[in-house]
Amino acid sequence: MGYELSEQFDWCLPNVIVYPTGGGTGLIGMWKAFKELEELGWIDAKKSRIVTVQATGCASIVQAFNERKKVSEFWTDAQTIASGLHVPKAFADTLILNVLYESGGTVIAVTDQELLHDMKHTASVEGISLCPEGAAAIAATRKLVKCGIVNNTEKVVILNTGTGYKYIELFT
Repeated sequence: MGYELSEQFDWCLPNVIVYPTGGGTGLIGMWKAFKELEELGWIDAKKSRIVTVQATGCASIVQAFNERKKVSEFWTDAQTIASGLHVPKAFADTLILNVLYESGGTVIAVTDQELLHDMKHTASVEGISLCPEGAAAIAATRKLVKCGIVNNTEKVVILNTGTGYKYIELFT
């Protein structure tokens, strides 16, 4: 994803990348790719601010980041309809938190109701069947803009990490 984003943005990274984070391997891989591309001289040192999005019912990275910790704690009684966000303790939590701190990024949690709204809305308006995780990223971005963390002049990439088709039963 990191190489693809860099190429698609003509080797000038977006200002913000909003990433739904369960295990966080995609986030870590993108950051590693950006560092490698910088070492090669293909991109400059200005990297994207990374935003981790989690569900309010399972937000161990959000909690750890807000407490400025280096590791997260196991999230007891984790609950969310987004299976990709249902990770009570990410194996690579230290790496995820390091990326967030290094990038000057942030974290945000959204409710299942918010992500369901954006799944339905995006399908009806754009014809895109987002997975709940991707819909969580859309809901999070809306919140980030509303509170001024992201402004409307910035280039923002919102990642949809799956398909909504396996969640069809949520709408029947």
